[in-house]
Amino acid sequence: MVSEVNSLKVIEKVANKIAPGRTPSFIEVHIIKALEIINAEKTIGRKGLSKSLGLGEGVVRTLLKHLTIEGLIETSRSGITLSESGKKAFLDLKSRISDGIEIPKSSLTVRPFDVAVLVRNVAHRVKYGLEQRDAAIKVGALGATTLVFCHNKITMPGVSEDIFKNIQPTYEILVTKLRPRENDVIIIGSADEKRSAEFGAMAAAFELIKMENCNDEVCI
Repeated sequence: MVSEVNSLKVIEKVANKIAPGRTPSFIEVHIIKALEIINAEKTIGRKGLSKSLGLGEGVVRTLLKHLTIEGLIETSRSGITLSESGKKAFLDLKSRISDGIEIPKSSLTVRPFDVAVLVRNVAHRVKYGLEQRDAAIKVGALGATTLVFCHNKITMPGVSEDIFKNIQPTYEILVTKLRPRENDVIIIGSADEKRSAEFGAMAAAFELIKMENCNDEVCI
């Protein structure tokens, strides 16, 4: 099976195919979402993938070229499918980052659309959530909220009071749908439309799992 580290390196390698000095036409979050869409659809055409990603067909053509070079996808007359290596890499990645879930607007967030993802076993890498917010903004979201699951409850780093006191339904949604475990992180991306909110959450999550060498203690 493709290891976790190799899966991350392959995604980064594909994202870094753009020539130096050129504006990136696709980024890591597009690669992750492309793999997710292809996995869900089993077989998909370039036009359908382009629409789902919000990228032009020319950009998607380039993205698919590099995914093929790295052995993650196969193309045929019927469409695009994940290769065996692509399936392993995708499953490995998804063992760390959940699918996004849309949650209601609340006092936790800043915009109309909010999408939450769970990141496994990385709470020790979170300081105050500013790095995650910045990663989300870089891909077009308008903000991100970082939460940790520690001592069997969801909390916000650096905040002592109960942030869910008046929004208990949101808490229940996060616990029921994401099923966090000790040392997990929940990131909520916020934007004026759903795709940007989801991309923001995913980008912040990916940045967290790239921090491989952090050995801080989790719950103190």
